[in-house]
Amino acid sequence: MSEEQKLIRAKGVYDKLVKMLETRDWNFTKHEEDLVISSGIKTDDFPVEFVMVVNPNNEVVQFLSKLPFSIAEDKRMDGAIAVCVANYGLCDGSFDYNISNGDIVFRLTTSYAGDTLLSDDLFEYMIMVAAGTVDDYNDKFYLLSKGMISLQQFIEQEQGED
Repeated sequence: MSEEQKLIRAKGVYDKLVKMLETRDWNFTKHEEDLVISSGIKTDDFPVEFVMVVNPNNEVVQFLSKLPFSIAEDKRMDGAIAVCVANYGLCDGSFDYNISNGDIVFRLTTSYAGDTLLSDDLFEYMIMVAAGTVDDYNDKFYLLSKGMISLQQFIEQEQGED
């Protein structure tokens, strides 16, 4: 498939995603030139800000949500272990961790290559799973970063949720 064909296909996927959000009266901002949508939800603790990216080169839709804080420098190794522990228990998506600056980003990706069926339900599933996962973990990572819970307590909480 040529680069032009990939871009045309990606724009079609992007338009489908926008239409799904509009149908559900979702508040979002389009960045059409980059095939990006930014949005967020309010939760009881931290807001969940996210972007949805249609990547024509890899033929994927990515849901990315950067946590609104960074792991403190003196807790970065604990943060790395905590992210590994959290990822082990996830069935869909994963946390990416930048140990040099303490940033954590949740990433959920689906391919639209080949005959993959992209439905409104799949897009809604991605949003709900990602937002729910970020909401479940952002306070735990924050407490660890601030020394309000130990790494051992983080691990015990995760093992208790199996």
